[in-house]
Amino acid sequence: MPTYQYRCTSCNEELEVVQKFTDDPLTVCPQCDGSLRKVFNAVGVVFKGSGFYATDNRSKGKLNAAKPAEPKPVDSKPAASTSSTGSTSAA
Repeated sequence: MPTYQYRCTSCNEELEVVQKFTDDPLTVCPQCDGSLRKVFNAVGVVFKGSGFYATDNRSKGKLNAAKPAEPKPVDSKPAASTSSTGSTSAA
């Protein structure tokens, strides 16, 4: 279950409460009966990049999964020759 942080708008009292996602947010300060507001903080974990799940395990199967596909072989038919048979060289 997540932990939520609240701050009172009257007395600035801060409290942390473990609540279910389905629970209603707290609205009344237990210290002074003032109104509470949720405090939002920066996210602690950020996943960036593509394929982080395929490359963080160093087993052979995972390393092969991260390799790019091999290019298809080029057709090896010889090209039609249009060169002339008589060549001259400068002296």
